[in-house]
Amino acid sequence: MSAQKDLNLGDFEKILKAEKKRVEKNIEAIKTEVETIAFEDEIDDVVDMAELQIDNMTDQTLLHKLEAESVEIDAALERIKSGSYGICQKSGKQIPLERLKANPYARTINI
Repeated sequence: MSAQKDLNLGDFEKILKAEKKRVEKNIEAIKTEVETIAFEDEIDDVVDMAELQIDNMTDQTLLHKLEAESVEIDAALERIKSGSYGICQKSGKQIPLERLKANPYARTINI
């Protein structure tokens, strides 16, 4: 299993690194917001408390999603290094260029 010959791996590496920076920035912003919510001590109203709990759950969900996305980006960068980028991990066939453009860290042909 080797990388697709018609891919410009440098372009995909740049795209993935830019995505990684974006994801890391969003993770830090959400962590800051979660910490802020955790230290809210002037809540006198049950409705306010409920809203904060909902905000916290939403932030936690987003944080988990972003952390999973970061792991996928790292894995794609490793596939570039190892020479297996653009190859479906299930079938061993080339992942279509259009799919990689839409999702540069795709592991498989199928969505």
